[in-house]
Amino acid sequence: MDIEQIRWETPGIGGPVHLLACGSALMPQPVVDAIVEHIQLEAQIGGYEAHAARDDGLERVYDSVARHIGAKRHEIALLENATVAWCHAFYALPLTRGARILTCEAEYAANYMAMLQRAAREGLVIEVIPSDASGALDLGALEAAMGPDVGLIAITWVPTNGGLVNPAEGVGRIAKAHGVPYLLDACQAAGQIKIDVAALGCDFLSATGRKFLRGPRGTGFLYVAEKWLETLEPAMIDFFGAPWVARDRYELRPDARRFETWENAYALRAGLGAAFDYADAIGMDAIAARVEALADQCRAELGALGGVVLRDLGTQNAASSASRWRGMPPRRWSGR
Repeated sequence: MDIEQIRWETPGIGGPVHLLACGSALMPQPVVDAIVEHIQLEAQIGGYEAHAARDDGLERVYDSVARHIGAKRHEIALLENATVAWCHAFYALPLTRGARILTCEAEYAANYMAMLQRAAREGLVIEVIPSDASGALDLGALEAAMGPDVGLIAITWVPTNGGLVNPAEGVGRIAKAHGVPYLLDACQAAGQIKIDVAALGCDFLSATGRKFLRGPRGTGFLYVAEKWLETLEPAMIDFFGAPWVARDRYELRPDARRFETWENAYALRAGLGAAFDYADAIGMDAIAARVEALADQCRAELGALGGVVLRDLGTQNAASSASRWRGMPPRRWSGR
């Protein structure tokens, strides 16, 4: 990894120190260029015409996402953000009255709100699996909770408020053994942890482009395992995801793009594709090692300060760090 080259390609370097990659990272210049070039083309020839002119490159974004997570291009949908991606999978899954949704203590609040809504509407039961002694999801407790009435396992891999990394692969093994759908929120993981959907064993994975992938805001993606594409129908459709083939009939697209709608911000998609290509050119193994080293250094130096109490949970930690300064009231961060 050529750190100096990466810094040189980051326009934000040299300004204020930016520590919010877990919210929205500084984009590298190739990502900025991809966005601006497409916007400039739209300004010159029009939005539809720019889309048509750059269609080949925009289609390659699906290949870039699929390559990055070990999926197939027809298993990828490009969406506005991670929450939209997650909700598309969650609300499309058929669950029978009384079915249990198993989740973790570190679940993202917006995901849990969606669970509450479906539980109230459809008579579902939400069960929060306790954490182990380290603070991560307890795989033993998850296994003990399994049963024929479990309709879904939905967890967050890396929460938004600290460095915890939940045992996503272990959850996948349990889900597969019991034949239960597994929805994984990888919003904070994407770009800092190598993603392999086969190793994770997840049926669905959602993430954003704006965090550690260093892509633009307003971008996200959804992975839908191939086996679900034969039966899963989105909760809402338009004529892009489900072409109108007769007066009283539509047909869902055969790929994950059935979850997309016709209108999109194609300049942002171009930037998202550039972000994936940029990360893969560096190499996710190298990025993950760099992130881990910097996070360890940060925690060590914070821990050496008087009055600082580290609050990160789990045996494996991601880039974000939670700490408390004695004598200072806690501040709540309302973003993701």
